[in-house]
Amino acid sequence: MTAIALTIAGSDSGGGAGIQADLKTFSALGVYGASVITALTAQNTHGVTGIHDVPADFIAAQMDAVFSDLAVDAVKIGMLSQPETIRTVAAGLERHGARNIVLDPVMVAASGDPLLAGDAVAELIATLVPKADLITPNLHEAARMLSSPVAETRADMADQAKRLLSLGARRVLLKGGHGAGDECADLLTDGAHEKWFVAPRHETRNTHGTGCTLSSAISAGLAKGLSMADSVAEAKIYITDAVRAADALEIGSGHGPVHHFHRQWTEHSQ
Repeated sequence: MTAIALTIAGSDSGGGAGIQADLKTFSALGVYGASVITALTAQNTHGVTGIHDVPADFIAAQMDAVFSDLAVDAVKIGMLSQPETIRTVAAGLERHGARNIVLDPVMVAASGDPLLAGDAVAELIATLVPKADLITPNLHEAARMLSSPVAETRADMADQAKRLLSLGARRVLLKGGHGAGDECADLLTDGAHEKWFVAPRHETRNTHGTGCTLSSAISAGLAKGLSMADSVAEAKIYITDAVRAADALEIGSGHGPVHHFHRQWTEHSQ
């Protein structure tokens, strides 16, 4: 059987994040990718200059078209900028019995531009977080969801991860990539077990799409039948290598993308 993953997210015209990053990641990891586009963004390596939200009824139509024909093994959810969009996606997931749902609570682009309306945060927490098998906030997103200061230590992260679980998510992967120090440490917990995933920090300006790429790589693992812990472990390796290889790309003059095809392009160039 062909592993199929669906991304429900916004389009990045610059190709580094959003739908484009998700589909590249699925392909790089051997998974067939389908998509439901929730918003169009005008953006490049310097920032977001415009957002055009897709009407809710057309989002529902896309979901119905995909789920009625494709055997979707995992769903990655990214940019949902408006409350109505969030409710529409939640209803579609329920209507089609979606499984292996990974929610990346995208709130701000790498450039610092906001991607989520202020009144949508509460809707996201109330409506979608309880449907997710995994949520993957970074430190700033977790702080916003909890109305708390940004976690600075591993103890802070463990405390916030537990509080995020209380919002209804089955599992939390709290990402430490925006933290300080020589290592990027991410915490996976379901309340009963905690597991840290640690990798050396690589200094580069080309980090556009890291969050999208990690969550879609986890979804790819789940689509292939891996356990949650194994999916996160493999995704952590993939994103670490994609960041490390990003400097081999010359894309734009701002914050460039990670190298989604670092394995394939390296092999083909040898």
